Amino acid sequence: MKRVLTALILIPLVLLLVFLGPRWLVTLAVAAVAMLAAWEYLGLAEKTGARPPRMAVLAAILALFAGNFAWPDLTAAIVGLLSLFLLVYCCFSRPVEQVMAGASASIFCLLYIGFTLIALAVLRGDQDSNGPSLVTFLLCVVWAGDIAALYVGRAWGRRKLAPALSPNKTWEGALGSVAGSLLVTGGLLALAHLLTVRFDSARLSYPEEAWYWLGLAVVVNVAAQVGDLAESALKRSAGVKDSGALLPGHGGVLDRIDALLVAAPVLWSAQLIHLRF
Repeated sequence: MKRVLTALILIPLVLLLVFLGPRWLVTLAVAAVAMLAAWEYLGLAEKTGARPPRMAVLAAILALFAGNFAWPDLTAAIVGLLSLFLLVYCCFSRPVEQVMAGASASIFCLLYIGFTLIALAVLRGDQDSNGPSLVTFLLCVVWAGDIAALYVGRAWGRRKLAPALSPNKTWEGALGSVAGSLLVTGGLLALAHLLTVRFDSARLSYPEEAWYWLGLAVVVNVAAQVGDLAESALKRSAGVKDSGALLPGHGGVLDRIDALLVAAPVLWSAQLIHLRF
């Protein structure tokens, strides 16, 4: 019940922000989520013996989002400079025997959480662009896949997908996840068509052919499942079940966005490739 109530509160708020929020507010909200998830990740890193400088990492993530907002064409350079900053900071603020572990955890956190979530802000773009539709597609594909995997896995799951990383995940649940993402994509396409034909509204828009979005849904779903398994591996290496307890029934923030950490940059990359070719 806690899980359901938390979802019922958060999902409408997220969709309102996606469609109605100005670009600066969306960027700020994603940055806040990234910093919360980073705090949890740094806690996991500490359980493995590393001592990353938490405040310096959070400052670097905030600077990354601010830099991307102001100078989006310089994002790669900003990531590089902030990585060097964290390396130098760890060199001079940590005992020499802790420098490698602390710097590695800090820079990985910047990339794994900060850089990947930049994709959400970039995909959203301006309120008047097609960004809200893209982000809605991303979120619905991930959410529907997660829900379908849970119920299909419980009902018919027999063959383990990756028992060393996540013992409860099955191949049946993984296939159910793909099916759930395809179904919700079909629903989004139908809703977008209905809004265009009946109400002359382009608020929800998917201009390419249906096969493109259905194929992209499979790619994004697989990426999301990989992201989920990757975070499970990180938690197991740290010897914990959940990254935190901030969200009732859901664990920590990192537990909730783990799939997006891979799915969002994959969608971003797919759109860039599609626009180029």
